[in-house]
Amino acid sequence: MSLHPISDKAEISVDFPDKAYIGSFGRHSQFDAYADDDSVAVRLVRPGEDRREAAMHLHYGLLADILVELAKSLASRAQLDEQHRTELSEAAKLLCASLEPRPKI
Repeated sequence: MSLHPISDKAEISVDFPDKAYIGSFGRHSQFDAYADDDSVAVRLVRPGEDRREAAMHLHYGLLADILVELAKSLASRAQLDEQHRTELSEAAKLLCASLEPRPKI
């Protein structure tokens, strides 16, 4: 795994009945994302004195459901600004290309 700089920001919250954990990851933070046989993982790392790390593993079925819901949500709201629309569109194209069948070796 290799860490990459975060170009935007992320906020994480985990709510339990008696407490909540909230963390932010900005431009000085890093991320890693990878896929294995049955799931994907995203890891966010904020280095330094106030170090924090968050990781999430999603099986492909759940990730597919999440992508469908995100598509519905984006389609039902005002169009995103050009920068974010372009970034998401290019990333979605790369994801689609990576899912195309490959010749067997």
